[in-house]
Amino acid sequence: METAVRQRGVPFLGICVGLQLMADQGREFGLTPGLGWISGEVRRLEPANSAFKLPHMGWNSIERPKGPLFSGLATGDHMYFTHAYAIFPRVAGVAAGWTDHGGLFVSAVTSGNLSGVQFHPEKSQDAGARLLRNFLEWRP
Repeated sequence: METAVRQRGVPFLGICVGLQLMADQGREFGLTPGLGWISGEVRRLEPANSAFKLPHMGWNSIERPKGPLFSGLATGDHMYFTHAYAIFPRVAGVAAGWTDHGGLFVSAVTSGNLSGVQFHPEKSQDAGARLLRNFLEWRP
């Protein structure tokens, strides 16, 4: 997979933990190395108040979506989440969408032929199906 994605430029979509594995490292169950495809680390979310439970489960909106994966989608479109950790990229320009769960976190990234989403498009009805179609048509 590494050869196809990193050397041949095959488009890659990491979903949920698949996005998290793209980071340099993760902090769930100790410090664990990632693939290092997206500079940053995965950390536990820290909602601003106790009204926001972890794990973050259920429907939530995507804010300021940008890039080819979000073609035809807009701020406020909802996706289905189930997680307690998220990527914190070191390079702001890779962020392609944010979500608020007691504070904003990056919920989508894009860099070259790499893309990843913290939510589950396969469980996100029409909006998720649109994102998956966009990925299948994407030619970075």
